[in-house]
Amino acid sequence: MLQAENIRKSYGSLQVLKGVGMQVNQGEIVSIVGSSGAGKSTLLHILGTLDTPDTGSIFLQGEALHQLKGKKLAAFRNKYMGFVFQFHHLLPEFTAIENVCIPGWIAKRKNKEVKDEAVRLLELLGLGNRLENKPQQLSGGEQQRVAVARALINKPSIVFADEPTGNLDSKNAKELHELFVKLRNEFNQTFLIVTHNEELASMSDRLLHMKDGLMGA
Repeated sequence: MLQAENIRKSYGSLQVLKGVGMQVNQGEIVSIVGSSGAGKSTLLHILGTLDTPDTGSIFLQGEALHQLKGKKLAAFRNKYMGFVFQFHHLLPEFTAIENVCIPGWIAKRKNKEVKDEAVRLLELLGLGNRLENKPQQLSGGEQQRVAVARALINKPSIVFADEPTGNLDSKNAKELHELFVKLRNEFNQTFLIVTHNEELASMSDRLLHMKDGLMGA
């Protein structure tokens, strides 16, 4: 479903990615692990089209992402990709349900359809009684679950997660791991995760190791 070939990226004289290739299948949870500076987050951001490679090709659902530009790329990203980061990046002036709805509104979907889906997701994630709360009224674990709901609102082909438990205590981290597995089992949702968390990595279907800008088994 996702395929990358010969991804290279340098910042000045620093070569971060040295020809990375990988693929992810539909309904798979794949974790990328490795020491800090190995290039994990850079690769994730490039695969998610948040950054551009110097060379290489990326295909998602058969679409050549490295050939898309501007509004066309932004629209494709909004429709087919979801993102969860270490810091939830919720907008503080909006309620939980409004934060979840934003990608749906950007996609110009009908307001009622988006709101109904946001309610369904928040209830599924155990936040049915927190719809009107603003981020500062939610715990860290609740904020991250709102971010997960936001990532799922447009029914993306794949969710990219960059250190999603890095800002959570062990209890909330474990709950988030179990949530990813539940979403995969129930909806065949695909996840590509960069993590230092060994427990999260061990719950994945497949583990990829990065070292010095290259991918190992």
